Amino acid sequence: MTSHTAVPFRHGLLSISAAAVAWGVGGAVAALLMRTSGLGPVAVSCWRFGVAALCLALLPPAAARSGKPGSTVLTGLGLAVSQCAYFGSVHYAGLGLGTLITIGAGPVLTSLGAHLLLGEHLTRRSAAAVLLALGGLALLVAAPAAGPRPALGVALAVIAGAGQSGLTLWARGGGSARASTGAFTTGLLCLLPFAAVQGVLPAAGQPALTGAALLFLGTVPTLLAYRWYFSGLTAVPGTTASVLVLLEPATAAVIGVVFLGEPFTVGLAAGSALLLAAIAALTRA
Repeated sequence: MTSHTAVPFRHGLLSISAAAVAWGVGGAVAALLMRTSGLGPVAVSCWRFGVAALCLALLPPAAARSGKPGSTVLTGLGLAVSQCAYFGSVHYAGLGLGTLITIGAGPVLTSLGAHLLLGEHLTRRSAAAVLLALGGLALLVAAPAAGPRPALGVALAVIAGAGQSGLTLWARGGGSARASTGAFTTGLLCLLPFAAVQGVLPAAGQPALTGAALLFLGTVPTLLAYRWYFSGLTAVPGTTASVLVLLEPATAAVIGVVFLGEPFTVGLAAGSALLLAAIAALTRA
């Protein structure tokens, strides 16, 4: 892994922000895909990892190298747990609530882990940003759930948030977390037996639209977004990264309301505003 000073700080901020927006759009595409194609959360995650691994396999070896086997397996397992649980939370609790709970756990778990395990200290600005973010999330979570089983969706979202936080701490602590062929292949192999039970092939919908959605999920919010994210972590502290990633639920909430018919409330608007204020506070640091 490159050193923590290899990437300029502002470039790291932009990389992580771009990854977060891509993940928010990816969550919306996955939600629409699960509604129209008959695919479940595990199957969608399998396709996502499979497309990403195939795209990397077609690149030159230097661009697709996997790094150390142990790190590759740990990264793949983390990706499999976090992404499958996330898609499950979106399916059962709705795009807005599932994404918000998933990412909302990030600032708390990552800042605590960074302080205890990595010796990172919270500045006053960072602490204020985390408090703003948590206030925004509290307002957002109070919004009505759009999914059929909100309690299960919330539980899966917490698991997804813990997996994402673990990946962040692993990368910030010097682990060789890479969006590599080996990592995506590991995630695919972990999920494939469960997807086989659930059903791997689409049972409904338009084949061309389903194929385009799966291709998009495997490239932009998976292959590219994780590369942007892990690159940004070489320059940005874990706590800062966890708050920047809150761009994901803000993006998902807007898409859920505008395109998927999820309810819009005053709390949704106020919560999103607080999230953006938290991000602004960090980028001025």
